[in-house]
Amino acid sequence: MTAKKLPLKIGLFGIGLEAYWDQFEGLERRLSGYVETVATRLESYGSEVVNLGLIDTSEKAFEAGHRFRQEDVDLIFLYVTTYALSSTVLPVVKRAKVPVIVLNLSPEAAINYDWFNQLNDRTKMTGEWLAYCSACPVPEIASVFKRSGIPFYQVTGMLQNDDLAWREIEEWIAAAKVAHTMYHNTMGVMGNYYSGMLDIYSNFTLHCSVLGGHIQVIEVDELSFLRSKVTRPEIQKKLKVFSDVFDVQPDCSVYELERAARTSVALDHLVKKYRLGSMAYYHKGTGNTENEDTMSSVILGNSLLTANGVPVAGEYEIKNAQAMKILDSFGAGGSFTEYYAMDYNDDVVLMGHDGPGHLTIAEGKIKVKPLQVYHGKVGKGLSVEMSVRHGDVTLFSVVETREGKLLFLVAEASSVAGPILEIGNTNSRYRFSIGARQFVEQWNTHGPAHHCAVGVGHIASRIRKLGELLGVETVQVC
Repeated sequence: MTAKKLPLKIGLFGIGLEAYWDQFEGLERRLSGYVETVATRLESYGSEVVNLGLIDTSEKAFEAGHRFRQEDVDLIFLYVTTYALSSTVLPVVKRAKVPVIVLNLSPEAAINYDWFNQLNDRTKMTGEWLAYCSACPVPEIASVFKRSGIPFYQVTGMLQNDDLAWREIEEWIAAAKVAHTMYHNTMGVMGNYYSGMLDIYSNFTLHCSVLGGHIQVIEVDELSFLRSKVTRPEIQKKLKVFSDVFDVQPDCSVYELERAARTSVALDHLVKKYRLGSMAYYHKGTGNTENEDTMSSVILGNSLLTANGVPVAGEYEIKNAQAMKILDSFGAGGSFTEYYAMDYNDDVVLMGHDGPGHLTIAEGKIKVKPLQVYHGKVGKGLSVEMSVRHGDVTLFSVVETREGKLLFLVAEASSVAGPILEIGNTNSRYRFSIGARQFVEQWNTHGPAHHCAVGVGHIASRIRKLGELLGVETVQVC
């Protein structure tokens, strides 16, 4: 199944105390209206919301837990409208078995004290106060969650006119969408590891157990076979795409462009066959001329895939394909990169990589250049040269630790203008708030592979929330 066929579902319920309804006229209706306001806002973020309204007894709580389980919700928002017993919460969350975000949202910034104290009716005054006391039961709920071993997260603020609180809520939904995407993602792994790169070797089972998804092992022979079946009209159509999308340099031969177009079409067929959402590849390609021809002509096709929701990492770097998919799912792009050089004069780090680049986050049109040799690899052919769009960027690495866990490593930086190495590879200049020296030392301390992914915008807070939902520690170096 694909993520499109199984949309993200958000569970929502408010809590209250049944004993209040007869005591305070209009309170239940008022609080139910608050829950509807939250539901409408959640739906505006593009999610399907299962709204169970106010849960005010333990009996209703048990029913709600079963309902959320039946509805297959991915995330629950618990809106604390007023004081309520923790027994109206625990059965819901315990049964649903999904992450829970506690919304401690007051209806307004503060009670109008002068108006309130002139009501001259203590019953009305208490009912009014109860409509504002969402903070009251949160410690009780937190205590029960802690004692029950249930992870929970909080958003504290106002129901209306609170951009900070609602930005947090939107980020939780964005993170849940990415977790949902990763759970249903199929990653293709084609070829084999670059021999001797000990840092990139990955535990497939660990990735599937933590991030979800399926890893489809694919033979290079299959891509070569698909390539042999590509028709002339398909090649011509792809050449038109190349001319529209890329800045093809004059020294690119027709032969090399057609070779790359044929392989690009074959890659499209491979992705469609296995419904791939990402891919990692490498193949030395010696001793089999068909496979060498295939694997030395994949860069343009893989760049197009990367720009269209199927990020592709070279050198069989599974961890980095995951990082690229996560960034892309956040709408930030996600291009393959590594250290190139330090520039101490400008206090920047030059970073890039050979192979595919992410077209949609490029500064200008990507150039296509012929290379007479793929450094460190077999073959020659066309390559892409690009810089990541100038402005805010996020560097992201999925790390496998000595303890057999995954770690999210993140840094926020700026892509800045300046000279690059015009060698037919992706190539950018990054400036860090802690300086180039401190960045590389602190980043390296956490033991990532020498590759990482880069996306546009500062999205460390979103990645941290994704880590929380997946149970993965997140470390931010800057």
